[in-house]
Amino acid sequence: MITNPLTYLLVLALIATFLSGLEQKTKWNIFKYIPAVVIIYATTMIFASLGIWELNEDINGTYKLLKTNLLPAMIFLMLLQVDIRQFFKLGKKLIIAYSLAVFSIGFGFIIMSLVLNFDKEMLGAFGALAGSWMGGTANMVAVGSALGVSDEAFGYALIVDSFNYTFWVAILLFLVGFANIFNKFFGATPSEEVISGIGCACNLGAKRYWFLIILSLLVSFFSQVIAQNISIINSTTTMVITATLVGIIASFTKLSELNGSSEVATSMLYMLIALIGSRAIFESFTGVGYYVFAGFMILVMHAIVMVIGAKIFKLDLFSISVASLSNIGGVASAPILAATYNKSLVGVGVLMAIMGYIIGTFGGLFVGNILLGVAK
Repeated sequence: MITNPLTYLLVLALIATFLSGLEQKTKWNIFKYIPAVVIIYATTMIFASLGIWELNEDINGTYKLLKTNLLPAMIFLMLLQVDIRQFFKLGKKLIIAYSLAVFSIGFGFIIMSLVLNFDKEMLGAFGALAGSWMGGTANMVAVGSALGVSDEAFGYALIVDSFNYTFWVAILLFLVGFANIFNKFFGATPSEEVISGIGCACNLGAKRYWFLIILSLLVSFFSQVIAQNISIINSTTTMVITATLVGIIASFTKLSELNGSSEVATSMLYMLIALIGSRAIFESFTGVGYYVFAGFMILVMHAIVMVIGAKIFKLDLFSISVASLSNIGGVASAPILAATYNKSLVGVGVLMAIMGYIIGTFGGLFVGNILLGVAK
């Protein structure tokens, strides 16, 4: 049994590095259905359940210290390359579709979570899941931490996310062939907006990586200082919001040109997932099917609102599909769907998905606090 905190961190880092590297290098089909973050969480959870490490005072202290410092650093780096100005160049049709997607997802979570009478623990977990479905896994971690979601409940949210995301991607890809029929029926004209030149092909050196890490840790320190003196709901929420706002402000400066922030943020995310999984000990997965069903019903409500919106605003299938997947799937899948319609529209999927990094945190906190507020 591992009792030393340094050995504990080393094992977690090795698990996260190995599995994320396996996803990037092998391109195995399994990663199309079960993302590396889910496998990392499951692996560390199994190790914890087997008693590989002892959750003693030193390890618990190390867990709390690393998670507290990595979370705001990750959020800051994640937002550094978000260009809000480019998003508003997408055009009226795509912005309406994106807004409908965000609204319908939030609405679906609030209605279904209350109708199915979840307990307070799972209400918080579904608030974190709302953050993921409006942004990405990083937003889920941020919202879950701010809402005080337990590591076990977070695991359930990850499972629901993985199952329903895979199903939703398959449905939206299947519908591509029916775009002309859909557009004709709803009287919509195909989107012609073309966004290109997203991102940077710069080669990163070690110095730039270290600068990003040091900069993000300084933001983390600043966020924690603010959280100690100002309380918005709780200290973790204050820390998350502060890091988010600093990241948004920095994205308007030359710091946004520091390509590589997303890679460093992703590395931090994998480590955070490993940390959370390392303290989740499942006795069983009883009830997980119920929560997966709830996620499915949220998607049904989301789809109904999107179709109604398409009729009212004459939105084409491309617009509502990419808007939907940019929220629920994020950067990993929205550009792929966009390319299925037209390779020149890949940038649209990228821009919409990146905006989720901002919307996901605030949207998840909004939904989660409504759910927890009603639960009280």
